[in-house]
Amino acid sequence: MSRYAENTSVSSERSRAEIEQTVSRYGASGFMYGWDGGIAVMAFQMNGRRIRFDLKMPDRYSNEFTQTETGRDRAPAQAAKVWEQACRQRWRALALVIKAKLEAVESGITEFEEEFLAHIVLPNGRTVGRWMLPQVKSAYDTGDMPPLLPAPGATNHERIHTRRSR
Repeated sequence: MSRYAENTSVSSERSRAEIEQTVSRYGASGFMYGWDGGIAVMAFQMNGRRIRFDLKMPDRYSNEFTQTETGRDRAPAQAAKVWEQACRQRWRALALVIKAKLEAVESGITEFEEEFLAHIVLPNGRTVGRWMLPQVKSAYDTGDMPPLLPAPGATNHERIHTRRSR
């Protein structure tokens, strides 16, 4: 099966601008974009929540880009072209995902927090998804439910008590 937008000619910059326009149209009160190493970060503020997508970018030095399907080395310019295409594809896919989520909320199919739950930024800077994934794995591995999410600003005593009272 082919990837969505695998042959797109839309630049990464244009996709990011489209995402910014989309979230603005749906009522975002803030938007930011940046990158750190191989991770592109796109975030916006809406409905009193901060939403962040950490988009893992392809490794430009991966054999996927530096070698052909038959294992021959690609020229550096050709490898860069194939890598850039993979980056464009990821940004197009992210633009599609965000637009679909916002339209689902706007249409009443789902609620904002439900649709963006994994990407809501918690007070400690982590997303709900990154915080919950190890707990979901543990729950399936052990059959035990994870502790409740402590209230923002809860003391260590309150956190420990929350864990013990389950």
